[in-house]
Amino acid sequence: MKIATWNVNSLKVRLEHVLDWLGAEQPDVLALQETKLTDDNFPADDFEAAGYHVRFTGQKTYNGDALISRSRPKDVVMDVAGLDDPDRRIISATYGDTRVLNLYVVNGQEVGSDKYLHKLHWLDKVTEHVAREIAVHPRYVVLGDFNIAPDDRDVWDPLEWHGKILCSTPERNALRGLVSLGLTDTFRQHDDRDKQFSWWDYRGGGFARGLGLRIDLILASDALRERCTRCWIDDGPRQRDRPSDHTPVVAEFP
Repeated sequence: MKIATWNVNSLKVRLEHVLDWLGAEQPDVLALQETKLTDDNFPADDFEAAGYHVRFTGQKTYNGDALISRSRPKDVVMDVAGLDDPDRRIISATYGDTRVLNLYVVNGQEVGSDKYLHKLHWLDKVTEHVAREIAVHPRYVVLGDFNIAPDDRDVWDPLEWHGKILCSTPERNALRGLVSLGLTDTFRQHDDRDKQFSWWDYRGGGFARGLGLRIDLILASDALRERCTRCWIDDGPRQRDRPSDHTPVVAEFP
């Protein structure tokens, strides 16, 4: 299985980018975040014409997740038990014997704010959900835009970002708690280099200057980790005109 995640920061703006990438890379599953479309405006026909099944959950202007897949998804779920959140940030489905959970984690705005506390609560409930799911689905993948840089290797300037949103200790501890359920960061399984990024701020020419963060992750259960032969960041789409501020991350499980 070839599986990928990509925060497209408006599917309406970047539909051509996504369809071109699908045609070139041919993933089995592509998880999208920040589609920013209501369900009635989702371009399902375009993906189906390209040979893909689609499941999506969206809202106007903000958030929105989708799963694009070669095979038909089963047991599609768009919420987490115990998490009262009207935002569309979660979608999961089963493909064959593999369960996939696509997350667009809350940003949190600023350390100590109400939105930050909501982020930590949100992560706590998602972790509880994953604990239940992984006990039932040995082949399990959690992927998406986590809005957390796991450690200082994943930050262009650790001193500049120290203690700030996306890099604060409570956020990183919450992510470690999720990983400790039996998940592996597949990128770090294969690449230990620092300053490998999946997001670059539009402001200040972040991409050209290498000012980024690695916040888009593919986490795999032990059964899949053993089969993961490769995980990489494809920065090609970030070089296109009017790109998303994120770029795809891809993992392969033959």
